[in-house]
Amino acid sequence: MNIGDDVATAYSSGLSSREAQIMTLIAAGHSNGQIAERLVLAEKTVKNHVNRIYAKLGVGSRPAAISRWAPGPPGTDAAPD
Repeated sequence: MNIGDDVATAYSSGLSSREAQIMTLIAAGHSNGQIAERLVLAEKTVKNHVNRIYAKLGVGSRPAAISRWAPGPPGTDAAPD
């Protein structure tokens, strides 16, 4: 996924630029603690962002958020309907 894809996905999902930044790091496999350290934020702040991301994407877990954020190729079951 490239930056243009991230921006388009963030816009269509209603994510803020910070939420999109965090979601990109989540999709790359980073933990909340790693994201907090990398972005110089409190881990609680990252957790709050993650909860808002889940709400905006309509999901309840990291794997579901990643699937919604970076769906697989058309015709696969990786992307929810």
